[in-house]
Amino acid sequence: MTIRSLLIANRGEIAVRINRAAKALGIRCVQVYSDADADSLAVRLADESVNIGPPPAAKSYLDIGTIVEAARRAGVDAVHPGYGFLAENADFADSVEAAGLIFVGPTGGTIRLLGDKVAAREVARRAGVPTVPGSAGRISDITEARDVIAGSGFPVMIKAAAGGGGRGIRVARSEAEFEQLFPQASAEAQAAFGDGGLYVEKVIGKARHVEVQLIGDGQRFVHCFERECSLQRRRQKVWEEAGAVMLPDAVRGRLCESAVAIAREVSYRGAGTVEYLYDEETGAFYFIEVNTRIQVEHPITEMITGVDLVAEMLRIASGEPLSIRQDDLKVSGHSIECRINAEDPARNFMPFPGVVGALATPEGEHVRFDTMLYEGYQIPPFYDSLLGKLIVWGKNRDAALERLRSALADLKIGGLPTTVPLHAALAANPDVQAGRFDTLFLENWLQTEEAIRQLKKEEVA
Repeated sequence: MTIRSLLIANRGEIAVRINRAAKALGIRCVQVYSDADADSLAVRLADESVNIGPPPAAKSYLDIGTIVEAARRAGVDAVHPGYGFLAENADFADSVEAAGLIFVGPTGGTIRLLGDKVAAREVARRAGVPTVPGSAGRISDITEARDVIAGSGFPVMIKAAAGGGGRGIRVARSEAEFEQLFPQASAEAQAAFGDGGLYVEKVIGKARHVEVQLIGDGQRFVHCFERECSLQRRRQKVWEEAGAVMLPDAVRGRLCESAVAIAREVSYRGAGTVEYLYDEETGAFYFIEVNTRIQVEHPITEMITGVDLVAEMLRIASGEPLSIRQDDLKVSGHSIECRINAEDPARNFMPFPGVVGALATPEGEHVRFDTMLYEGYQIPPFYDSLLGKLIVWGKNRDAALERLRSALADLKIGGLPTTVPLHAALAANPDVQAGRFDTLFLENWLQTEEAIRQLKKEEVA
């Protein structure tokens, strides 16, 4: 069935991004919005909009029944979930399809299977992909966990089986810490995901976070190469690059092929991302999880491959076969994305929702700013603080960094503090420029006097 009209079941910059991709394909767009988002850019750009409730997400963007009913009333053919909210909710995917509509993404069964981190590890094992040493499945109690740790040793990571976004995770460096953190992780997982199940993994020292972009139509599958997301704060990605900075070509090839093997194992449909830890000291990589949705950082893959991933999702959901073959995909240059948040990095990243003042965005070839902002927009305090993503491309990494520094200098968002000073500091950092970082680099650097001094200087500037 060809998609002629689409309900966008999300908000913010990803809703704007989906709108633009859909309209380029001639698809009519219907935008859902909460009371807090009535004046959002996504609503302004849509052909039609539907109010789905009050500001709290639980009463609007997370209300499956309300969103499905809105799609019915609007007479759309399909629903795109974006990322976050209900994007990886198997019940939502099932409900959309039960209403006779197309869910732009994997089937509910695939989301359910890969959303359970323990089940996903088993899929990876069947596909021949190495997993981080740890428990074979869910840990039933703390006694069983002790047996696992006896084989792997400390430090270990306690992780939510149904988790994501860095929640439900604790790192234990001793048996005493483990005894204290195990129930905390279970309680957080229960509160965040409605599932307190846990599993245990060995902590990989000097790890880099690498992921592979997948796309498939259920029968054919390709990878669109890899991205690196090692610059993180509190396990939240801050800065991403395509391709991975220090990955040897031989490892890159095996990594990308392993992601396709996982997609083939579950007959994957749509866009998805397989995430890994890469141990730079040993050259080994380990499967972490599969994200069954479009990623925040998808634009850097689009910049190095020329593939419009959102448009490809819509075509596949319409029943078209995958339009690209693996041999058609080549890497061109290097791309970097900075997540621009309404947070003050000089004040421990305190959120600052407010009114956008004068707005100046960088322009020019190979520069892209995916955002929801406009002058005078009131940023609501109820949701994620992401304002937009600054994306640049260069013929190589040095050229991309040079373009990024220029673009950051040109990006002005008046009226509130943002993380632009953090990214300017990182772009000037010798270790970042040389690619000398891992998943702990940013957290450690932020504690240094140099970082504190530089962020305050950037803030004043």
